[in-house]
Amino acid sequence: MMKLSFIGAGSMAEAMISGITQKKLIDQKNIFVTNRSDELKLSILQKKYGIQTSYHMEEILDQADIVVLAVKPKDAEDALLAIRPYIHSTTLFISVLAGISLTYIESILNCPIIRAMPNTSAAIGKSATAISYNNKVSDEQLNITINLLSSIGNTTVVEEEKLDAITGLSGSGPAYIYYIVEAMEQSAHEIGLEKSVAKNLIIQTLLGAAEMLTTSEKSPADLRKAVTSPGGTTEAGIRVLDNNQVKQAFIHCIKEAALQSKRLAQLNQTSQK
Repeated sequence: MMKLSFIGAGSMAEAMISGITQKKLIDQKNIFVTNRSDELKLSILQKKYGIQTSYHMEEILDQADIVVLAVKPKDAEDALLAIRPYIHSTTLFISVLAGISLTYIESILNCPIIRAMPNTSAAIGKSATAISYNNKVSDEQLNITINLLSSIGNTTVVEEEKLDAITGLSGSGPAYIYYIVEAMEQSAHEIGLEKSVAKNLIIQTLLGAAEMLTTSEKSPADLRKAVTSPGGTTEAGIRVLDNNQVKQAFIHCIKEAALQSKRLAQLNQTSQK
C-alpha cells in the first residue's frame, strides 16, 4: 500500500488531503502529516480526516513512496535540509511551493522531483493543477502523480518556465474570485439585500457564468456583450468598471503575482550561493 507523507499542514496540504481522502485513492492510515510546531492543527487534521501525524521525521518519512512539500516558500531550505537524510534515490518528491525551482530542489535532494501548482479548490476536487518534472521521474511515477492530482481536479503537464505564469493565473486565481465576491457581498448590503439572499444569488451567478464559459463556443467578450444592452443596467455597471480601469487592475494583479513567483525563485538561488 502506497505511503504518502506531507511536510507542512497549511491550507494547500489540507486541500490536497481532503481531495485525496474523499476520492479514497490512498488509505488514511497511510497518509502522514507533520508541521513545524502547530500541534493543534495536526490534531484537527487527524480527527477530521483520520490521517496519521507525528513530529518524528523518521516516522513520517520511513518507507514513504511520495513526499509532498507544502511549507511556505521562505521555509523551503530548512525543510529540504531537514528531510534530506530520509529521502532515498527512488522517493518521489512533489513540491507545491511557488517559485522554488527544480534546480534548487535538486541541489539539496537527489531523487525524482515534480513541481506542482495546484490551487485550494483541490479540497472539492476542482483544482486546476500544472506540473513539471526532472529527468529522474519515471513514466510510472509521472502517471501516479497525474492520477493522484487528477483526483483533486484537472492536471496539465507544462514546461517549468511556464509555472510562474500559471502560479499567478490559476494558483492564486481562487483568491481573485473570492475578492470579487467580497465586493459583491458588500455592495449587496449597501443596496439593501439580506446577506443570505445575496449569497445565494452571487453563488448561482458564478456557477451559471462558469457553466456558460465551459459550454458556449462564444468568447468571454461576446458573452459579456450579449448581456450588455445599450442604455441598460449592465452597461451602466460595466461603464463604472471601465472608468476605474478594473480590467487593467486585474491584468496587473496576475502579472505581479507571476513576477513574485519569479522573485521567490531568484531569492532562493541567491541564498543558495
